[in-house]
Amino acid sequence: MRLVPIPIFLTVCFASGVAQSTQDLPSAPSAVRQQKKTPPTPAPVQPAQESAPPQSAHEPASATAAKAGDESATKDQPETGDPGGIKIVVPVNEVNVVFTVTDKHNHYVKDLAKTDFKVVDDEKPVELIRSFRRETDLPLQVGLLIDASNSIRDRFKFEQESAIEFLNDTIRRRYDQAFIIGFDERPELTQDLTDNMEALSKGVRMLHPGGGTALYDALYYASRDKFLQSAQSDSARRAIILVTDGDDNASHVTREEAIEMALRANVIVYTISTNFPDGGAGDKVLQRIAEATGGRAFQPFQLSDVANAFAQIQDDLRSQYALSYHPPNFAKDGRYRTIEIMAHRKGLKVRSRSGYYAPAE
Repeated sequence: MRLVPIPIFLTVCFASGVAQSTQDLPSAPSAVRQQKKTPPTPAPVQPAQESAPPQSAHEPASATAAKAGDESATKDQPETGDPGGIKIVVPVNEVNVVFTVTDKHNHYVKDLAKTDFKVVDDEKPVELIRSFRRETDLPLQVGLLIDASNSIRDRFKFEQESAIEFLNDTIRRRYDQAFIIGFDERPELTQDLTDNMEALSKGVRMLHPGGGTALYDALYYASRDKFLQSAQSDSARRAIILVTDGDDNASHVTREEAIEMALRANVIVYTISTNFPDGGAGDKVLQRIAEATGGRAFQPFQLSDVANAFAQIQDDLRSQYALSYHPPNFAKDGRYRTIEIMAHRKGLKVRSRSGYYAPAE
């Protein structure tokens, strides 16, 4: 289910022109909370030389903790006038969730109303759904994360071309945006958010396989630096498409820390496994990531099915609902709260994120 996080959001201004290479991502929010006395100073993820400069990856751990610790709900009102270049966003306790509904034949159901659903937050029924709308044609912000490690070398070219075809079919000029990240032993931004298909295609083709696999670092970095640090409009939907075998052997954050960051950034994650034809151990990892964030895990049987998976993701992104509500018995305790959306009509399946993190005092 889709939930828009509640930030006390700190956007820190840094001097430009400082090139830093990095080995470690900053600690995940859960780790930062355990090390409040002396939080480590994170190093940034370095983008490729040809890419547009990413939004700040130089954020100190203290700012990361303050911002990540309060993500969970939505309509934010910024306060201005701070002389130190820090923008503080005051959150409102409203949860936003994006979800899809399918029937028993796995066909999308797009004609439902607010009264067709029941929402349960942290095991307590929600009395009032404040807003409800069909999200069939809203702008998209898509992050395409492609595994560029040695393990997928033999099928890399086809995956690149399938990804470019997906972007051509999905990204609408002056309406949608996408960014490209390749990852082997570390994430590499090859194209920042843009609606320019020529730039996006170039960003995909710049990727070359080699090295280990830092899957969790890539998801963490994309969620934090490309989504969480940027303001989200109510009229845009966020998604990450992760193409990989799910075999991580080089990350500095854990799988659950990467999922936590995606939840805080209010991002749906779709995964496309490259473990065909027989599957692999990493498929369970990809299933866990997709289900936790309200996305889908695709497991193609052959190389040509990768393009079909991209096409199904496009359909999914154009067949969504969104609702918002105030959580019952809400407390700013930083705790994870579950969400369940149920359709009253029999035979319908609702797919959404599984929960969100309340803001911390």
